[in-house]
Amino acid sequence: MMAALYNDYSSYMRRVFGCKVQKVSVDASFTCPNRDGTVGWGGCTYCNNASFSPSYCRRERSVACQVRDGVAFFARKYPQMKYLAYFQSYTSTYGRLDDLMRKYEEALSVDGVVGIVIGTRPDCMPDVLLSYLSRLSRQTYVMVEYGIESTDDAMLRHINRGHDFAVVRDAVARTAGAGVAVGGHIILGLPGDTAESIMRQPAILSGLPLTTLKLHQLQIIRGTRMAAEYAAAPGRFALFDVDDYVDVVVAYIERLRPSMVLDRFVSQSPRELLVAPDWGLKNYEFVEKVKKRLEAQQTYQGRLYRD
Repeated sequence: MMAALYNDYSSYMRRVFGCKVQKVSVDASFTCPNRDGTVGWGGCTYCNNASFSPSYCRRERSVACQVRDGVAFFARKYPQMKYLAYFQSYTSTYGRLDDLMRKYEEALSVDGVVGIVIGTRPDCMPDVLLSYLSRLSRQTYVMVEYGIESTDDAMLRHINRGHDFAVVRDAVARTAGAGVAVGGHIILGLPGDTAESIMRQPAILSGLPLTTLKLHQLQIIRGTRMAAEYAAAPGRFALFDVDDYVDVVVAYIERLRPSMVLDRFVSQSPRELLVAPDWGLKNYEFVEKVKKRLEAQQTYQGRLYRD
């Protein structure tokens, strides 16, 4: 077996912190400029925030209470573990600076929390907030995780993102330039994606100063505009089966620069919200399939990467 098939997130966390670290999700009652009319209405066509909010995330509870509940949820099994407060729901940089600062610092005040991860849109990182996060990152771990979703402007318009890829380039460059770790999130298999368009992405993303990357297969989630599109015209969607998606992931990471940390390969939405595809796989089960395929093909992250 090769020494390192890919640059995995758990190893990155151990390098940074020297111990096992778990993200604890927080719903801090943010909204989104793509829902309230500032950028657009209705949100991105695939988005239903309930699909990635754990049971301990209840926005009527304070940030600190949610973080403590999350820590208690995991601490029973891993009493020595440390935690990152993960501001995941909606756009977690969209608000008044004083309110944002209060919520971030409230999460950091909880025992065992060693940093924060802030999920947001690339068009929601004003310079004044980035300056604050830059200062904060010199005291504790800070990562900003941008929803990129696609590198193609036509696709971004189709899924109603409300920005183009130039905005992504600018936000990632400014954030990394401020000394803040940067994560990205991509959805593979959006309606209209082809094998060729997907395989153009790794070179583009490798040229950005991203620390981490999440890959997710497209899932059709109840209550979204995309679910209505799927019901009306399912033939427009080419949803992956498990084996095909393993092939896509392997080919994708072969083309990524070796230093990029891979956080996730799949999304796991609650079955009661999931329309399709329903694979019935846990994240670790899919990871094992990817590792076995990499080993079988004697390949690894970055094998086909060209600087």
